[in-house]
Amino acid sequence: MADFRFGPVELYLVGFEGERPDPATLSALTDLLASGLVRLLDFVLVSKSEDGDLEVIEVDAEADALGLGGVEIHAAGIAGGEDIDEFADLIPPGGSAALVVLELSYARTLAERFNASGGVLLRSERVPAPIVNAMVDILENEGE
Repeated sequence: MADFRFGPVELYLVGFEGERPDPATLSALTDLLASGLVRLLDFVLVSKSEDGDLEVIEVDAEADALGLGGVEIHAAGIAGGEDIDEFADLIPPGGSAALVVLELSYARTLAERFNASGGVLLRSERVPAPIVNAMVDILENEGE
């Protein structure tokens, strides 16, 4: 069986007020990391001036100042310039966001076993939680 160093990866762009995420946002992330379900591969802060100029900070250099001291970043830099530029288009002028790259560690074994059995993943799709919840609400209300 092939031994995968990493499982599937997801990128999240999380907007927030100010130049840094608040402690509750960081706590949500650190709690999830502590569960072992995901690993933090990269964490990048992106601020956009009113003129559209970007300031990009790789968090591994400032982890302690952000309250992420002790959190291991496993592949700093994996969110490349092209990724950052694409996601930064979604940040409004004067806004800030964190680009968080998470490995879905829980899915690594599944990927290894698919590969070992000769299976080829043809498509994977993620439906965002707000959409799933709205759809379930609609389905539940149809029966009433």
